[in-house]
Amino acid sequence: MKRILKIGSAFIGVIVGAGFASGQEVLQYFTSFGLMGIFGAIVATALFAYAGMILVWLGSSMKTTSHKHVIYTISGRYLGLMIDYILIFTLFGVGVVMIAGAGSNLNQQFGVPVIIGTSVMTILVLLTGMLKVDRVVAIIGGITPFLIFFVIIISIYSFINADGSFLALDSVAKEHPTTLPNWFISGINYVSFNTAVGASMAIVMGGAENNRKTAALGGLVGGIGLGVLILLSHLAIFSKIESVGSMDMPMLAIVNNISPALGTVMSIVLFAMIFNTAISMFFSFVARFSKVGTPNFKRFFVVTMMVAFAASFVGFTDLVSHFYPLIGYLGLILIAVLIIAPIRMKKIQKEKYDESEKYTKKIVNS
Repeated sequence: MKRILKIGSAFIGVIVGAGFASGQEVLQYFTSFGLMGIFGAIVATALFAYAGMILVWLGSSMKTTSHKHVIYTISGRYLGLMIDYILIFTLFGVGVVMIAGAGSNLNQQFGVPVIIGTSVMTILVLLTGMLKVDRVVAIIGGITPFLIFFVIIISIYSFINADGSFLALDSVAKEHPTTLPNWFISGINYVSFNTAVGASMAIVMGGAENNRKTAALGGLVGGIGLGVLILLSHLAIFSKIESVGSMDMPMLAIVNNISPALGTVMSIVLFAMIFNTAISMFFSFVARFSKVGTPNFKRFFVVTMMVAFAASFVGFTDLVSHFYPLIGYLGLILIAVLIIAPIRMKKIQKEKYDESEKYTKKIVNS
């Protein structure tokens, strides 16, 4: 059970970065559709549970340290190539968004220049990237419970102190701009995007777990937990939409309304969650091209972080609103592949078994 919870917590930690923990993702993907965003969150929960279970199970089944082998095995040469490049693009792009989010976080809470937050995050990710995989997974999973605690507190407070009736808030929420057409597509797009974001690290985490059943249950628990957090966050922001809807980080704004001191603590937790996703993205990105722990890996990591730091100055909110939906649509290809992955794996295992049987008979007959 301890291993299952550790994997589940780490899976949540990979997905929950600057966009989610700040509330900006939830605001654009769910709250902008008003009360119907609840149904979008339910759709997302079901899909996250399945995707989390399959991804970590695949990593454990193939004992891999990179997404490359898994993706090409379940997708084939040409479709695998397309998904591989989508994941590479996603890993680097989302990593850049995390660095930008770190700057926005400290700027909104403490008024410090954005470049300080981005610089601190870049250095922390760079240092952590030099550690082994199991240490990185432990760090990611250890931070997640703090966010869960804060989301529950924020949700309870928001329900009790809602800005108005649900019908009135529904109208205000629907006025918030979004690049997505409706709650159903939005829920699917959100999971698709985050699956593209979390696939590489989830596979790497699975590769570090020998028991496939434990890996699968860990991914399942993580997916369900993530869905519950989405629903709670949506209801919290919806209840306070009039006062926090225009903020870069609405969840942080709600906590500041409860208590400035609590807001400071939440800002630190939020920074830690941003770090979680940032290290997951860049670690997986570099692992795709270099063997983990080698001198080449470390050199490539340094260069990657320098380029990402420079790219982060585009701006946090703009990156979330335009880059994330794009990745969501591209990630639908990966979702489709994951749906058929168990069938594909059974076929591959059967082929290997048949080949083994033929080889054994050949030796016996000779």
